[in-house]
Amino acid sequence: MRVRRFVGFVAAIQLILLAVHFLLYETWAFSPTGPGYGSGWLGVITGVLAVSFVGASLLAFRYSNAAVRLFYRGAAVWLGLLTFLFLAAAVCWIVFSAAQLVGLSVNFHGMAEWLFAGAIAAGVYGLVNAGATRITRASVKLQNLPEAWRGRKAALVSDIHLGHVRNSGFLRGLVAKIVKEEPDAIFIAGDLFDGTAIDAPRAAAPLRELTAPHGVYFVAGNHEQFGDDSRFLPAIAAAGVRVLNNEKVEVEGLQIVGVPWRSATQHGHLASALQAASVDRGRASILLTHAPDYPHVAEAAGISLQLSGHTHMGQFVPWSWLARRVYRRFVYGLNRLGNLQVFTSSGAGTWGPPLRLGSNSEIVVLEFQ
Repeated sequence: MRVRRFVGFVAAIQLILLAVHFLLYETWAFSPTGPGYGSGWLGVITGVLAVSFVGASLLAFRYSNAAVRLFYRGAAVWLGLLTFLFLAAAVCWIVFSAAQLVGLSVNFHGMAEWLFAGAIAAGVYGLVNAGATRITRASVKLQNLPEAWRGRKAALVSDIHLGHVRNSGFLRGLVAKIVKEEPDAIFIAGDLFDGTAIDAPRAAAPLRELTAPHGVYFVAGNHEQFGDDSRFLPAIAAAGVRVLNNEKVEVEGLQIVGVPWRSATQHGHLASALQAASVDRGRASILLTHAPDYPHVAEAAGISLQLSGHTHMGQFVPWSWLARRVYRRFVYGLNRLGNLQVFTSSGAGTWGPPLRLGSNSEIVVLEFQ
């Protein structure tokens, strides 16, 4: 049954990609006044591009050699450009149809050239922007915060997605930036790995340089736990990071609770995990969990501050609109629900297309007050 669902899912994605590529081909080839601009070679290239990402993804989950990594990176970049090109093609047809209705003449192919050029420019900018990791700073005032924690700093990083696009070199750069901030504690809110085939111990090795006086903590995200997380979690622990699995630790009076993805996919599961952690409502607490799915559950459990990632802030239009629709005000940044504060990071890496437009790759530095 699982294999059948997987095959159905892959087939549905491939059909959608074929339809989108057909639209792009027809948009470029169409001419209302004479011969079109299509060709056999253009059709072949479009067809190959249409199956590239699904093919690359299937290979990426089995193999980790240089050729597969190069193929996957190229296909992922193209998938990002495809989004902008699809929007450009849709605008072409909307404008052309509106012009036809009112009896106006438009240079369809000229319009397609300009819009496609703009789409590619937006994609290139998104590719460059995704590689620039910024430091985001915020102050958080917590009730009943232990005196020892006043003025201390914590670094939050999430969604690094080590795999075929980003690897240990990227992580090494992040670690250097975090250490330079001299945080008192460091929180990694899941999806350190992308889930593809990878030498996990080698990829996680730069975490050995990630140190803080009051600990480095990690909770698993969906990309670690879609399958067997034993491929990833031991590598993280071996690098000296404390992997929190439905547990609470106390550091100089501050309660730090970690609930991984599998234990937080339903509100009842998250509620049970928090109840078992025995959070003291009279003292400040931090919940580290991958996604900001059920903030009302954390608020009901007496959590002071929830730290999450997962949303990527949609990475780029139009997916950013969808992310805002799903997560609303908790899609990004510091927000409040009753006595609970939630900080959702847009993440340091990317999933799928390595592009960001309207969101930034970031490391969050929080100062407690």
